[in-house]
Amino acid sequence: MSEQHSEWQPRILAFLCNWCSYAGADLAGVSRLQYPPNARIVRVPCSGRVNPGYILKALQEGIDGVLVSGCHPGDCHYLTGNYHARRKFRLLKELLDFVGVEDGRVQFSWVSAAEGAKFAQVMAEVTEKVRALGPNRRLAKHLVRI
Repeated sequence: MSEQHSEWQPRILAFLCNWCSYAGADLAGVSRLQYPPNARIVRVPCSGRVNPGYILKALQEGIDGVLVSGCHPGDCHYLTGNYHARRKFRLLKELLDFVGVEDGRVQFSWVSAAEGAKFAQVMAEVTEKVRALGPNRRLAKHLVRI
């Protein structure tokens, strides 16, 4: 790995369901579990409310990786929100494959409010996968200076 690449740290945007994944992140913090600080968290009411356009826009703006995390299927506070999310993101994955975005640049997980350790593990795995992919250059707009 080049010296420049070893210094690079990925920028990750994490959309977390208020009722489960965000609470799991809070539990990880309160429990003082260690995980990489690379993610910026956006708290959403439900994973089903995450518009795939937000993910595409984040990648276009230079975010290196995106995580969407919600309640386990069947445990959604809004009954079927995570089922809607699962269907939406299956289609989004196909679109990302079609346009050439590397597999692993956008990831999905299910973390409950009681799974602080799992949240820390998911964050570590997401960070490592995105770090291995390197900086996002597929959809990111690059400014040309004249």
